[in-house]
Amino acid sequence: MIGRFGEYGGQFVPETLMAALAELDDAFNAARMDDAFQNQFVDLSAHFTGRPTPLYFASRLTEFCGGAKIYLKREDLAHTGAHKINNALGQGLLAKRMGKTRIVAETGAGQHGVASAAVCAMLGLECIVYMGTEDMRRQAPNVYRMKLLGAEVRGVDAGSATLKDAINEAIRDWVTNVQTTHYLLGSALGPHPYPTMVREFQAVIGHEARAQMLATEKRLPDLLIACVGGGSNSIGLFHAFRDDDVAMIGVEAGGLGIASGKHAARFAEARPGVLHGTYTYVLQDDDGQVRATHSVSAGLDYPAVGPEHAHLFDTERVGYTYATDDEALNAFHQLARLEGILPALESAHAVAEAIKRAREMPRDEIVLVNLSGRGDKDLQTVMSASGEQ
Repeated sequence: MIGRFGEYGGQFVPETLMAALAELDDAFNAARMDDAFQNQFVDLSAHFTGRPTPLYFASRLTEFCGGAKIYLKREDLAHTGAHKINNALGQGLLAKRMGKTRIVAETGAGQHGVASAAVCAMLGLECIVYMGTEDMRRQAPNVYRMKLLGAEVRGVDAGSATLKDAINEAIRDWVTNVQTTHYLLGSALGPHPYPTMVREFQAVIGHEARAQMLATEKRLPDLLIACVGGGSNSIGLFHAFRDDDVAMIGVEAGGLGIASGKHAARFAEARPGVLHGTYTYVLQDDDGQVRATHSVSAGLDYPAVGPEHAHLFDTERVGYTYATDDEALNAFHQLARLEGILPALESAHAVAEAIKRAREMPRDEIVLVNLSGRGDKDLQTVMSASGEQ
């Protein structure tokens, strides 16, 4: 069924959005087959985004763990500092092709907001970014970066004032202004065609990593690891390896621990439901209401997950686990001191799992971690957690 991953996905939206989703689906499918669009996307990916991003052997982290070799796919070195630019560029070009003049976007950690603002500036599109006020407090440097790039950042005080609430407001704006506006959704979630479209724009991560690993090691890795909030960086890495004999692990935000209830580990409780137009796993209370979440990383602080991940969980093609706030912070410091790299706190969740796993694996095996973003934006959070402010 179109737009479904097993039983997950679909289009659970107001009737007023169905025509817009159909228009977007048609435009995306036409663009996929259009050499001119694809050539423009590839050209700007090279000269605006800076692709391909490097594959880096983390020799000192590998030595520290004493087991499998650890490689990092350096999406933190892409323009604007995260993998988010891949999807923002693709959707920005699509919006321009559709004749839209106005972009609305949401952001949690600010990485998608900065990427959207940068692409809109480059393409000459108006850009409105919705962001929870709690996330604006945690990610103040990215708020300023978006404004510098010409975007209007609209704070959202509703609910927990985080990513879920920002998405609510972006969808409301889109419903009201659908004739002129494209909703540049930042992750592989929401109603069809967004989960498929975002995955396709992010699949460049996995295709590059696969070719780079074959060129470097003459073989594929044994294990892929990536953090999972909405799930765009992880699905972008995993997709190219889906038919290979390669294990895959997605790492959710364990927050203060599952028993505390203050986390964003959707698969730890595994209750399906509908949120933001798609059927997937959603953190819920006993009455079926969407629960508040907690994570030290704003980009993972979301109560649902992309529907393709839900299907991969059910079919056990991908294993899902979580790292707590403390484990992510420890991994942040270890990667900084051993490799000279400040990872985004989102990515630090994946690094934490890599440290655990590599220690238990033979030295001739390989772990590939997607370093989805850089940690400059998280310095205020890290300083606070370290008692340095």
